[in-house]
Amino acid sequence: MKKYEVVKKNDDFNDIINTGKCLKSHFFNIYYKDGDFNYPRFGIAVSKKYGNAVERNKVKRQIRSLIDHNKNLFSNGKNYIIMVRKGVKGINYSKMEQDFVHLLQKGI
Repeated sequence: MKKYEVVKKNDDFNDIINTGKCLKSHFFNIYYKDGDFNYPRFGIAVSKKYGNAVERNKVKRQIRSLIDHNKNLFSNGKNYIIMVRKGVKGINYSKMEQDFVHLLQKGI
């Protein structure tokens, strides 16, 4: 994921979550909405209830890797917020990737 592809502002996060469409699975909630750019932008949200900072950062790194490996599944010009659910804590990367790809193919 490139630096310009990241959604950082709190207002942007809230706007996408409150007014965008949502896809849900056991491990992820993906909110998406049309944006102003010609490329997709991504935001990753992991709750503080998930675990300590090391665990949260590990999950964020894994999600960034999932995004990089599956960029072709995302539409240009949309903003995405990927929220991690508690079920991710006990699974391995391959199971996480299967669920992520299945969710994207189903909805977007």
